Amino acid sequence: MSSFRNHRVIIASLFLPNTAIIGESHPPTPERTALHAPLPTAFPGVGKDQPFKLSLPPSRARTPAPILSIVEDLKDKSRAGTPATTPGVEHVNPLFASFSPAFGDAGTRSPAPTALFADPSGSPAPIRQRSIDEHHAHVPLRSQRKNTRSIARRPLSDSPIGRQYHIEPNPHGNGGLTNAVNSVEGRLKRKMWVGTLGTNTDFFKDHLRRNIDRRMGEEYDSSPVWIPDEEFTQYYDNFCHQVLWPCLHYVVPDAPKTKTFYESSSYKQYVSVNQRFADTIIANYQEGDIIWVNDYHLMLVPQLVRAKLPTAIIGFFLHVAFPSSEIFRCLSVRESLLRGMLSADLIGFQTANYARHFRQTVSRILALETLPKGIQLDDHFVDVGVFPVGIDVKALAEKKRDPEVAQWVQTLKERYAGVKLVVGRDKLDEVQGVRHKLLAFEAFLEKHPEFHHKVILIQVALQTSEENEAHGGVADVVARINSRFSTLTYQPVVFLHTEDLSFSQYLALLTVADAFLVTCMREGMALRTHEFVVCQDTRHRPLILSEFTGSYSYSGFRSCIAVNPWDTRNTAKAIHQALTMDDDEAFSRWDDLHNHVVTQTAQTFVTSFLTRCLRMNIEHQQGDVLVAKLDLARLLPRYRHSQRRLLLVDLEDTLWPRIPRRERDAGKSEDVPREAVDVVRRLSEDTKNEVWLLSGLTTRTLDELAKDLPRVGFVAENGCFVKPIPGKSGESSWITMVANFNLTWKSACIEILNYFTERTPGSFVEEREASIVWRYFSGDDAIDAGDRAWARRQAAEAQNHIFDSLGERYGLRIIPGENSFLVLPNYISRSTAVGAILHAGGPTHSPRAAWALSDESESIAHAKDFVLALGRDEKLLRRLGELDDAETCSTGAGGTDARWRLAREEVVGVLAQLAAAHGGSANGSARSP
Repeated sequence: MSSFRNHRVIIASLFLPNTAIIGESHPPTPERTALHAPLPTAFPGVGKDQPFKLSLPPSRARTPAPILSIVEDLKDKSRAGTPATTPGVEHVNPLFASFSPAFGDAGTRSPAPTALFADPSGSPAPIRQRSIDEHHAHVPLRSQRKNTRSIARRPLSDSPIGRQYHIEPNPHGNGGLTNAVNSVEGRLKRKMWVGTLGTNTDFFKDHLRRNIDRRMGEEYDSSPVWIPDEEFTQYYDNFCHQVLWPCLHYVVPDAPKTKTFYESSSYKQYVSVNQRFADTIIANYQEGDIIWVNDYHLMLVPQLVRAKLPTAIIGFFLHVAFPSSEIFRCLSVRESLLRGMLSADLIGFQTANYARHFRQTVSRILALETLPKGIQLDDHFVDVGVFPVGIDVKALAEKKRDPEVAQWVQTLKERYAGVKLVVGRDKLDEVQGVRHKLLAFEAFLEKHPEFHHKVILIQVALQTSEENEAHGGVADVVARINSRFSTLTYQPVVFLHTEDLSFSQYLALLTVADAFLVTCMREGMALRTHEFVVCQDTRHRPLILSEFTGSYSYSGFRSCIAVNPWDTRNTAKAIHQALTMDDDEAFSRWDDLHNHVVTQTAQTFVTSFLTRCLRMNIEHQQGDVLVAKLDLARLLPRYRHSQRRLLLVDLEDTLWPRIPRRERDAGKSEDVPREAVDVVRRLSEDTKNEVWLLSGLTTRTLDELAKDLPRVGFVAENGCFVKPIPGKSGESSWITMVANFNLTWKSACIEILNYFTERTPGSFVEEREASIVWRYFSGDDAIDAGDRAWARRQAAEAQNHIFDSLGERYGLRIIPGENSFLVLPNYISRSTAVGAILHAGGPTHSPRAAWALSDESESIAHAKDFVLALGRDEKLLRRLGELDDAETCSTGAGGTDARWRLAREEVVGVLAQLAAAHGGSANGSARSP
């Protein structure tokens, strides 16, 4: 199989890793030859896939002053009494930002943060020379229209092209994805990033855009997507943040947001932006490229690209959580989003729970067959996999060895000697649970007064919008805790914003922390916990982790102290447990966490996702090759000259267009067309033939049919029972394939289906011996379209309810049909039944097959020199297609792995020609009774 190393990868993410800024950099833009040097990028987990604020408060919407050292900055700000507001820019890497504490007592600045990183002697820390890349705080946001326009109006024609703008790391990019890709740079030598610049671009002239396109492509392997500012604002602020983000994190808003959530008109902009991404991808596509689409911002892109590039390799990865079907079904555009994702070859999630939620949602909303490995569509199979994102452990460990980190570690140890530090780093919105963390810390201080003056919570806050911050309800709790427990020399809560902290200082905090506390309500993968584990390689202090994070779902992270953020009392108890834990227990827990972190790395994530994506596309392409109509002229010579033939034919929808009815003794011989029965009987009378009919009907029904076909083998209930071809005695009995299965689920399943039957006109339940069918619609599609739509919704609800309550407990499988669905045990199918038939010496193996075996140890499949399978069961056709002498023919309308295709109406005619052909064979003769 081809390796992804031999393919170029197009990585579509909302924001590019680098952005173009109008004007000269600080210091001036270097010569073009120097711009090829790689720029530093964010470490994973720092600001990763978190929504950022698109508008600045008026008080902060100004061009920043030159950045000072952290100590000087603190001195200046400690003298100023102006209250701070939430900064407008979320920095992906705090390494490039200045320091600015927020939230003191009663909304004013507290003196405690001033001394946080100050040298105890009072002398300022050395001022280090900052590089060009540390001055990206002035990147204009799209909503800063007045500020950016003032910059853009400067004459550009008088300056050389190289000085009109400069390239900087994009503060809004997905840091985790960027560093994961960079971590495999040696193996991923050819790539192309597709995304937006993250700045206002309406004022960019055409010649400037062309120049940026060329330079970004040549020097940064990137292709910008140009989106009008107003369209982007509607798309990002309204739909992505007010609709998709809350839904994916289990937040269904109440009034007054309800209308925005359910009837958002900004979905039009969402479609438009996704189309612009798709157009850019298509324009840059080269044959053999792997297209990797990332995150909830681009859920429609796979479908839009597939429409133009039907054979492209497309993978989609969702970096955030995926909710249960009860939440996702609230979206008015749920079907469009799901179908957009299902056009990918592979859909990846962070955890098995998120993947399971997705499969259940697809089953419930789209009524498609879901399997543990993915989704079965009409024409292909979509693989659904779990690919946990990790960090680049080697790069982070190398950064931790930076002398600057060691300097800050020493400063913190001296400043907080004798004090235990609980560290947290979260966004300020409600989902991240910062308020719950503060309430738990307050409860801890109340219950354990002996820790007053001996423990401090340092909370690093990622920026969010003012509206989300208000909903987070953090400021009042911080003020209350500090007013209750502070003294002249002690403040229990120190609050810092992301840009208030350099990355070196952040690593120093993780290194000296006595506990790291995460209390989010829902999160894809808390990579900051991975960073904490790596930084604790010498101290081995415990991690307190919300059980609702993706990280906690992995066994390696079960050694943390798990908490339910809603349980304030037990979270406070966990803080006490962490601070009083002995070194031996702490090391044992840390060792388990560390073993997981160094295994679940960024390199593993990228390699496994791209490899599996490539493999799945190859399988799809092999199955999507144009299937020719059955060529009887080529088939007949082989049939005539073969001596041992195996014929496997589906009964329903192949030989017999069965129409289910409520009152009937289904499957009596007279129900099956006499012409079909006659042709099967003639085939079975040929001594060279072994004929099997494969059915979903009950054994009782097929026994009636067997009276007319005494020399035919039968498979009943889709593989649950097998009746071998009679031997010399002329007798044969049914053999169960579900003897070891627990069938007590049937009564509960029937009870569920009876509930839905009462609410679905015309529906009825078919109870079989080992399976159950619910026929939810039997009318005319054109006339009763409304009734069918209602019935399909009821069927989706019923499937979801059965799977949730019985599926995993009893190991059940649900197979949707056109107007029905089947419930039966897992690992039972027509394919498994045929496998038992083909196995020599098996309980279902026909005694008549003994004459066909040249060696008792080989299977009948290899002993036969002609195998023909006619039907719709793709799993069976795929399995038989692996045999050298097998001729597989599909009678379905969708995609198939079969060698041939045949319309159902032509099946009886083709079988009749085969039955007549044996007369021309030298050894052909009718079988004696």
